[in-house]
Amino acid sequence: QVHLVESGGGLVQAGGSLRLACAATGDIFRINAMGWYRQAPGKQLELVAIIFRGRRTNYADSVKGRFTISRDNANNTEYLQMNSLKPEDTGDYYCFAQTLGMDYWGKGTLVTVSS
Repeated sequence: QVHLVESGGGLVQAGGSLRLACAATGDIFRINAMGWYRQAPGKQLELVAIIFRGRRTNYADSVKGRFTISRDNANNTEYLQMNSLKPEDTGDYYCFAQTLGMDYWGKGTLVTVSS
């Protein structure tokens, strides 16, 4: 099993920055990829970013150039650095970890960007 705990959400003004963190514990060796989904109010769940075991990454077009996903292997922690935030970035952000057997999800952390 993998246990994920997100942190770093909060309220920020448009143009500001936040850094989300996702700490993974348990069977870390089983994780092939980690990333972030988000859900804006009244909208579908959206894949924001993903980082694979080989450290290659993929981003949603809406966040390219503004968000950076990274992984600290020593602490088994994934980060999402969010810069130049827009009100459209507001939503619940969920960390996920992919294994061959199943996917794991955190409880989510709320990001609110004021205009």
